[in-house]
Amino acid sequence: MKAWQRVFKAINFLGAGLLLLAMHQASAQTAPQRGGTLVMVVQPEPPTLAAYQSTAGPIGQVSTKVFEGLLEYSFELKPIPSLAKSWTVSPDGKTVTFKLKENVKFHDGKPFTSADVQFSVMDVLKKVHPRGANTFRSVTAVDTPDALTAVFRLSEPAPYMLMALSSYESPILPKHVYGNGDIANHPNANNPVGTGPFKFGEWQKGQFMRFDRNPDYHKAGMPYVDRIVARFIADAGTRSATLETQEVHMGGFNAVPPVDVKRLQGLPHIAVTAKGYEMQAPIVQLDFNTTKPPFDNQKIRQAVAYAIDRKFVIDNVWFGFGKAATGPISSNFRANGLFTGDVRNYNVPNGIDMANKLLDEAGQPRGANGVRFEIVHDITPYGEEWRRFGEYVQQQLGKVGIKVTLRYEDVPTWLRRVYTNYDFQLTNNWIQTLADPVIGMHRLYHSNSIKPGTVFVNDSRWNTKETDELMNKAAVEVDAKKRAALYHDLQKRIVEASPLVFVHELNFVTVYNKKVNNFPLSPLGLYSSFDQVWLAK
Repeated sequence: MKAWQRVFKAINFLGAGLLLLAMHQASAQTAPQRGGTLVMVVQPEPPTLAAYQSTAGPIGQVSTKVFEGLLEYSFELKPIPSLAKSWTVSPDGKTVTFKLKENVKFHDGKPFTSADVQFSVMDVLKKVHPRGANTFRSVTAVDTPDALTAVFRLSEPAPYMLMALSSYESPILPKHVYGNGDIANHPNANNPVGTGPFKFGEWQKGQFMRFDRNPDYHKAGMPYVDRIVARFIADAGTRSATLETQEVHMGGFNAVPPVDVKRLQGLPHIAVTAKGYEMQAPIVQLDFNTTKPPFDNQKIRQAVAYAIDRKFVIDNVWFGFGKAATGPISSNFRANGLFTGDVRNYNVPNGIDMANKLLDEAGQPRGANGVRFEIVHDITPYGEEWRRFGEYVQQQLGKVGIKVTLRYEDVPTWLRRVYTNYDFQLTNNWIQTLADPVIGMHRLYHSNSIKPGTVFVNDSRWNTKETDELMNKAAVEVDAKKRAALYHDLQKRIVEASPLVFVHELNFVTVYNKKVNNFPLSPLGLYSSFDQVWLAK
């Protein structure tokens, strides 16, 4: 306990320069060592293992050890083979043919075939996956001319689709298992069967999940470790302590609080890296319920956006791990021209004055006690920094006359409240904008993504005919300049309407023991299979 208490003390540090912390140099040994148990801390505990149905952040860290996708990706964000060994796209972009890898078996010993690809895409991902409605919107059929060929028939070109076929984004399920029964409430949701390097072992709720080495894995000699254990540790100080004492080998996605990263990085057995998040591009935001007062009023939403001091949040809640966000598309997309900063700027020095002016204009005067109106702010249940962020929002909105009550619930309750019942007014959140706007961004604003019970889609329920049309056009536009122009127009419209407050582009880090080798090997980082990860003895 004394060690945990020492760890729990806050160590203030600032500056995104910490993102440049030196990565652990690979072991000088020429060959991987076999055996051992890799222990990772996952925070919070995943609500389910049904990765085909929920994209809650912690799920991907464990489900990707069990399921695989047709493709994986290089650090250059180029597709590379996985269950598909090759693929071709027709000149008109409407036919994509995948040649599948031979001799792949599911964990129950049954062979993987093109029928499983057809089932996974047409009957699962298109229907119940939160992002599948957009990713596979153009797929009208998947033909199976033979057991190792899957031909995707598209109604229109979908250049973004090839960026969404990883194990994290589009897991391939065995038809003979998941094709029986209701996929939305399947008995194997928490007893998953895939083709991945690890088989599901057990789940002791509130404690851990165990995944055991798949001896029949289709990559010869892999995986190297005997098992992976994902531990669930509610207390932030204890999570940091387990890395210090080497009870745990790694933790990412802020499982190790930013406040502890600098001190741990100074320990001889600890490495820190910001690599492995390139395909996530997460944005921290505040989500409004735009269908109910007071946030059905655009001026009130804009007022909240002006009231938030983004630099203060980055420096004091996330300790420098981020940069101010300007809109729905991450500045990661500046390189390909899709991002624009030419939008309404809410991050201004006189933000409080602007907020007060808009609230007055919206017909919300202060009462005798200085309060204009009261709201409940739901806090995303992903750790202490979200509590601190909620407390900051409470204090900041109090300055403009909005009285805020905070509510903190467990993950399943929060997901149900926000994405099924829409029983909220304002919630903090973070959303991955992923490798293409069609995959990561459209789901938050398009009318076809208002799907009660589907998580991490359009919870604000804001949409317009004009923005729907812009997204529809951008999804199929093959001319890069024209596509960029469509997205620039879209960003301006969304930022003006402010269905969300765009706070900052979050920079995650992974803290890990230097015994861990071959990590990260993918821009998906902790969302990769770990088939090549090994532990030095």
